[in-house]
Amino acid sequence: MLHEGVIYRHIILTVPAMFRTTFYQNAAVVLSALMRCGVQCLDDFFSEVRGKALRGGYIVVTHTHGRNGQYHPHLHLIATSGGYDAQGACWEHLQYLPYALLRRKWQWHLLTMLRQTLKTDAVNRLVDTCFTQYPDGLVTNVQKGQLPAQHQSVARYVAKYVVSPPISVRRIDRYDGKRVTYHYRSHRTERVEHETVDVDTFIGRMVQHTMPKGFKRIRYYGVQATKTFAKVKVLICEAVAKVEGIVKGAVQIIARLTYRQRYEQSTGRDPLICPHCRSAMGVWRIWHPTYGVIYDEGEVIKRGTYASTAQRAGP
Repeated sequence: MLHEGVIYRHIILTVPAMFRTTFYQNAAVVLSALMRCGVQCLDDFFSEVRGKALRGGYIVVTHTHGRNGQYHPHLHLIATSGGYDAQGACWEHLQYLPYALLRRKWQWHLLTMLRQTLKTDAVNRLVDTCFTQYPDGLVTNVQKGQLPAQHQSVARYVAKYVVSPPISVRRIDRYDGKRVTYHYRSHRTERVEHETVDVDTFIGRMVQHTMPKGFKRIRYYGVQATKTFAKVKVLICEAVAKVEGIVKGAVQIIARLTYRQRYEQSTGRDPLICPHCRSAMGVWRIWHPTYGVIYDEGEVIKRGTYASTAQRAGP
């Protein structure tokens, strides 16, 4: 569920290679903390950009594999471009996101989370090394291309990050019983690369992405949280009504109109109001010039399914 009229962005937050072994060995603890950390980072980031406390909305998906199937934990977030200002009871939309600040914010939140969660000397040394090795922050990506324009498409867009395997079957080029050859598009070269590995190595690359028992790979935070979504929906709609403009590289969720609403919008006439007596009519039969009768209320009643639905008219 997405809030009507809100601008959403696709944001990716990555983990440096030096921490990947640590994440794999402590997945049951660290992966959940990683998701919360990403949300805290974006709330902090939005608040600092606007200069006031903002609460955004986030659909967070955990991914543990890169394009070549190796262990590479990172987050995909469908995030609101801005947040709700509870004190001012208004929605603050961010037209521009300073990416340099986001990279530094993500580095600070991620490394602080690792220190507080694991509390080992080895992790503390890695954290100190990371701050030194990456003075400009960690890799983040705010997608600039066009995202799907309809909310159903956005759902599919997010879902593919949940259900997709590390390597799809179509990317396996050859298997001779001992070795597996597969291809992927490299982030580094932006070219299709081919890799051949022993079958045991290939299986190991696949099974290492099995999540801890009971782990939920997709979670909702902020104004997207399922428990409070309905409560804040009205407030968000009122606040968003004051925001104008579309951001390039983002998607605006627009409520789908019913057939009745679309017809009235295009012709100026309500199709369910009788032109003679001006009373509201109920749908009894729908006829199409090519396909004939595509809906018949009488047939629904005969099948016995009418009684199981809400009563739409008297006898």
